[in-house]
Order: sequence, then structure tokens, then C-alpha cells
Amino acid sequence: MPDAAKGDDPRTLVSTAWLAAHLANPDLRVIDASWYLPDMGRDARAEYDAAHIPGARFVDIDDLSDQRSALPHMAPPVEKFMSRMRGMGIGDGHQVVVYDGMGIFSAARVWWLFRLMGKQDVAVLDGGFPKWQAEGHPVEDMPPVVRDRHITVQRQAHLVKDVSQVASASKLGDWQIVDARAPERFRGEAPEPRPGLRAGHIPGALNLPFMRLLNSDMTMKDETGLSAALAEAGVDLDRPVITSCGSGVTAAVISLALERLGHRRHALYDGSWTEWGMYPDLPIEKG
Repeated sequence: MPDAAKGDDPRTLVSTAWLAAHLANPDLRVIDASWYLPDMGRDARAEYDAAHIPGARFVDIDDLSDQRSALPHMAPPVEKFMSRMRGMGIGDGHQVVVYDGMGIFSAARVWWLFRLMGKQDVAVLDGGFPKWQAEGHPVEDMPPVVRDRHITVQRQAHLVKDVSQVASASKLGDWQIVDARAPERFRGEAPEPRPGLRAGHIPGALNLPFMRLLNSDMTMKDETGLSAALAEAGVDLDRPVITSCGSGVTAAVISLALERLGHRRHALYDGSWTEWGMYPDLPIEKG
């Protein structure tokens, strides 16, 4: 699928114009990966049922997870990922485009999950469903006709970090830890939305709120803007990066930005602050 506009990359980010031009392609699969925090007061599934991009499948991030874990929406086992994708008719040879109802928010998490499972032909829709609707592109309220499709998965373990690996990185400083949460939460000045978590951040971490990577219309900044935002946060693009956030969702926005810039040495801390903040024996910093 050739690029339709400058900046379109079917492995990272595509524009609404690109998607509109390719929507009829039989090897395209569109995913609505909308997900909201409880305080946002939105129902992702109900919104999908009311209106979605034609042919889009709905993915529930909480379902597409390792439900053996006490932590929210941790990456699922390979077998579960394969089963869910086959059930949605998504498989080998498909170009996948993921979008959400915020612009760029939870879609990046599902993009990262596909990457973790070894799938490269997946992109986030720049500006998401709000931009698609604002431009007058078609929507529908009917579920797609789904046919089972074989999918081959090879988990890329280097794209994810666990708590012990992050603790080592914090102590040794060999990886930069970049936290996508809001500054007030990073500094420990605002309470965490999940009860029982300590406030603050991983020692040595840098703060890059994910919104600083986006324009006012919730599209992703261009390469110059992304580089500037990362530099302002103190991120050295010549060194490896671990992305983190509250529960592993918006960390993927930083991962997507790094990938857009050609930075290949990055991994996501899946447990993020929900895990780090619950263990009293792990050190924290404030301010």
C-alpha cells in the first residue's frame, strides 16, 4: 500500500486521507481501540456501536490482556493474542490501522501490542476518530462481516521491560526511563487515580507528558516537533529508552514517537506506575 501523503508510514502513523484512500482494500483491517479512564465518563463500546469507521473491529484493551495478572491490561500471552485476532478476522498479510476516540491515546497501546507480537504492518490513525468525523468521512453502526484468518506471532521480548529490569535501569542509568504522566503526578503533587498507590516517580526518570508530543487537534507532531519535545525533556536519542506511564497505555505514545524518529532501542515498562507505586520497598522520588 503506497503512501498517499507526505509523512504516511504504514508501520507507524497514517493520515485520515491515507485511510480514506485505502479503505476499500481487501487486505486492510481497521481497529477501534478506544479506551477511557473511569473519570472520563465515556463508554468505548457504546460509542463504537453507535458509530465507527466502516469495517472497523472493536478491541477491548482490558480483555486483550493477561487476566492472570493483578495489574491492569498487561500484555496478553501469545496464544490469547492470536485467538482474539483470529476471531476478528485479522491475520497474516493484513495492513492494520488502529484508531481511538481521543485522537492519539489508547490506539498507540494496541499498535505496540502488535509490535510486541512481531507484526510490523500496523499504524495508528493520526487524529483518530475525531479527525475522521470532522472531515466528513463515512461512518457506520453495523458490525463487520468477519472471516477467520491465520496469524503468525513471534513475541519480541526486547520491546517490554518488567519491574526488575526497570529497577536495574534506574540504579545503573544504562537506560533512560521516560514517564508519560502529567507533571503533577510525576512530581508527586497530585494523587494517583488508582487507590493505594504512592505518589512520585521512578528515581532518575525523565518526565515527558504524552500530550507534548501532540498538536492541539490530537495529531502527532512532525519529526521536528517530536525531536524538540524529547530534547526539552532531556531525552538523548543516542541512548536506549524505557517508556512508562500510569498503566502502560500512554507510554506507548512515546514509543510511537520514538519509532517515528527512527529510534529503535526502546522498550515499554508494562507494569508502569501501577506496579512500581504499589510496592513500598521500591524507591521513589518526588519533585
